[in-house]
Amino acid sequence: MAHTVALIDDHNLVRGGLAAMVNNVGGYAVTMEAANGREFMRMLSGVEEPAIAIVDLFMPIMDGFETIAWLKANSKVLPLALTFDASDDVMVRAVRAGARGFLLKNARPAVLKVALDSLMLTGYYTSDELHETLVEKQQLKTPHEKRQEQIIAQITPREMEFLKLVCAPEEYTYEQIADIMEVHRRTVDGFREGLVDKFGIKSKTGLVLFAMKWGVVTP
Repeated sequence: MAHTVALIDDHNLVRGGLAAMVNNVGGYAVTMEAANGREFMRMLSGVEEPAIAIVDLFMPIMDGFETIAWLKANSKVLPLALTFDASDDVMVRAVRAGARGFLLKNARPAVLKVALDSLMLTGYYTSDELHETLVEKQQLKTPHEKRQEQIIAQITPREMEFLKLVCAPEEYTYEQIADIMEVHRRTVDGFREGLVDKFGIKSKTGLVLFAMKWGVVTP
């Protein structure tokens, strides 16, 4: 049976093209379409939730950030943020709202398929660690909790403090994190680079998704 997908985007052409892609990649079917978050909320009343919601971040009436935050608080739907703007500030804001990953509007069908598969397999999609995550999840013989312990054991106390500040709702900059930790900015860069070297994380968005995936912070 195909996994169900909802599309929330205010542009009819974008939504129509994306619906065709989702329906053609195999294993997924679009069952709901809405022009904004408020319309989507109304559509959810009294019906079975879709497995995944692909949510445009910039919409009128109720934007994607608010929609994703509502889904996080009120449903089990896995939100995938949809945007043209792949800047760290936008992506981190989306992840903090509850997004499980993001998809660019110009993504190819193969990328869409991988994103959807990763969401259903791991609960998250991030291109920073995508291939490693998929292979790891398929080959893993021990429980997820055991793997979580192994991951956290590799993070030093100061790296953990840094990681939690990166994920904080206050949206601290690296300079502010340095002040809070009472260290030089170069030291903060060292914490970041240490996590990059250990886990192959390439961006601030990747750090936040990594922390949520492995329980360093609460998603």
